[in-house]
Amino acid sequence: MYIIELLKTIFLGIVEGITEWLPISSTGHMILVEEFIQLNASEAFKEMFFVVIQLGAIMAVVLLYFHKLNPFAANKSIRQKRDTMRIWYKVIVGVIPAAIIGLLFDDWLNEHFYNYWTVATMLIVYGVLFILVENRNKLRSVKIENFNQLSYATALGIGVFQVLALIPGTSRSGATILGGIILGASRSIAAEYSFFLSIPVMFGASALKLVKFGLHFTGMEIAILLTGMIVAFVVSVMAISFFLRYIKNNDFKAFGWYRIALGTLVLGYFLLLG
Repeated sequence: MYIIELLKTIFLGIVEGITEWLPISSTGHMILVEEFIQLNASEAFKEMFFVVIQLGAIMAVVLLYFHKLNPFAANKSIRQKRDTMRIWYKVIVGVIPAAIIGLLFDDWLNEHFYNYWTVATMLIVYGVLFILVENRNKLRSVKIENFNQLSYATALGIGVFQVLALIPGTSRSGATILGGIILGASRSIAAEYSFFLSIPVMFGASALKLVKFGLHFTGMEIAILLTGMIVAFVVSVMAISFFLRYIKNNDFKAFGWYRIALGTLVLGYFLLLG
């Protein structure tokens, strides 16, 4: 029994580690996978688990970008330390919109949008948007190629796009990357800023879910949570490395088509069941 639950958790951790960083919606995939691979746990635990497991994925960003995000590194010049602090200031600005809306409407969003219909619709809608934006971008020049060129106003604008990701199926990375590209950022800067935004957002979301659940776990629940986070961390390191290599020479259209195909399959599957 315990072995089966841990195997399910490992699979969920793999799905989380891959989909958290690709613009295809980790929450959406987790909701859909859970339809077929259901953990033997309470609904309250599963609601918390599907958010807190993302902490493992976030730690991959902390590891891979530790030097770039560390303003106290001894081998950085004073100017480099200031530039690092400016990145953090822009991250804080970008987090504000999602933090406010998330705190105010967390329960309402869970009640109304955590279902297959919403996930499938958002997969398709944002898949189409990725294709349209990439087609439009062929005629535009990139204005933001490094973090010094990323203004606080643009950072806030990307943060507004991140609010859209509170609806499952949207993809937090997808919404912020799409927003960054629309506002003139290169794909690499849009992706990295999206990664950095995830750190305070997911720590905050996880803390909120843990407080709501209460810090009282059974031994099995602890094992499931830790296993999921560790697997998500390991897979995320590989997924981020792949993603950064991919976007150097490719656009996001492939992810757009994937989202459309998956969303269509999901709608078809549940409509047939109904």
